[in-house]
Amino acid sequence: MNPQAGLAFGQAPPYSLPLRFFLTAPLFLLAAAGLIVWAPEALASRWTPQALALTHALTLGFLAMVMLGALLQMLPVVAGSSIPAPRWVAWFSHAPLTLGTIALMTGFLTAAPAAFGIGIALLGGGITVFLAMASISLARAAAGVTVTGVRLAMACLGVTLLLGLTLALLRAGWWKLPAAETTIAIAAHAAFGLLGWVLLLVIGVAYQVVPMFQITPPYPPRLARWLAGALFALLLLHATSPLFFPAAALIADAGLAGGILAFAVATLRLQAQRRRKLPDVTLDYWRLGMASLIACVAVWLAARLWPAWATSDAYPLLLGVMFIGGFAVSVVNGMLYKIVPFLAWFHLQAQLQARVGSIPTMKEMLAERWTRWQFRLHLAACALLVGATLWQQLAIAAGGVLALSALLLWLNLLSVARRFSRHGGRFS
Repeated sequence: MNPQAGLAFGQAPPYSLPLRFFLTAPLFLLAAAGLIVWAPEALASRWTPQALALTHALTLGFLAMVMLGALLQMLPVVAGSSIPAPRWVAWFSHAPLTLGTIALMTGFLTAAPAAFGIGIALLGGGITVFLAMASISLARAAAGVTVTGVRLAMACLGVTLLLGLTLALLRAGWWKLPAAETTIAIAAHAAFGLLGWVLLLVIGVAYQVVPMFQITPPYPPRLARWLAGALFALLLLHATSPLFFPAAALIADAGLAGGILAFAVATLRLQAQRRRKLPDVTLDYWRLGMASLIACVAVWLAARLWPAWATSDAYPLLLGVMFIGGFAVSVVNGMLYKIVPFLAWFHLQAQLQARVGSIPTMKEMLAERWTRWQFRLHLAACALLVGATLWQQLAIAAGGVLALSALLLWLNLLSVARRFSRHGGRFS
């Protein structure tokens, strides 16, 4: 099977549109690292203002920033259906996402209602614009496992947004809910954001990019056909069980853990069967991400066996660090190292109609030595962050190493854009 079969590269948007998202994201990762150094208590409890600001810097500023940029590029290519007015969509989603995330972080750190209000308006507006336009593209798209995964992920993003805006109103003191309902809303917001939007999108995209970029066999058809839908159904049961089916919570959680484990193990097996055995830092990032998912399942299982561990402050922090940092940030970082050079090469080839050898290859677009060093820094940062959830004395060191990793990631991506420009590439 040719992993590029059916891809509509002719419908790809200008390079500048996704690139602005990709170059902004590492700066939020750098901001998250700086926050840890400035306020190590961000890793002491998930309920501190610093921890909430940190979480949203990572999930909105880094993960969502890259994911929206990638979808802007991938939907026309993978789905064969262009996003309407892609230039306007890029402007009216990138700027609000950037400024809205900054405002929301400020609101958490200062408790200023005005900051929450600005964040609500910008994030609500920007993400809604993207959701609306992407939904039009997805409605026109032919069915397929990647399209199905993306559709379900976008639905989860919509739910995450609604719950997030509600919680921001509560945080600002403009609305009140009973404590029990607020707790349920917080749990559902985190579940739909991480297990829905992030995980389902990674799964849907993996069906395309893992065989294509890592030269592996395709995912098993049965797994690809059913996994995303099953996880979405289990997520709905997980979110609604506290209200309607309390006894079903454990069933839903066990099913989610089993589905996550199945995806991680299947991905690692495919990577072990890859036809090209040369070293690849992207592969290392994906392997780290899959290992982190497996570790998340192990930590969750430990909490079921030892209730005292489940009620500790360290448990949710450790789970969050391994899922967000170990899995999501790792996989997204690895995808950036494939997508950004590929798009640079593709647009150079399309614009210049160049002969072989007259423009850099994908591999030449990005210096492997520096990507390898950045991976080492990221791996060290992940290890220190895990350690800091148990021994807070490691927090400053973790933040410092994460800052170096984020800075080097940004410089590496910037070097691709510079090389693209030097060889005559046009960004728009």
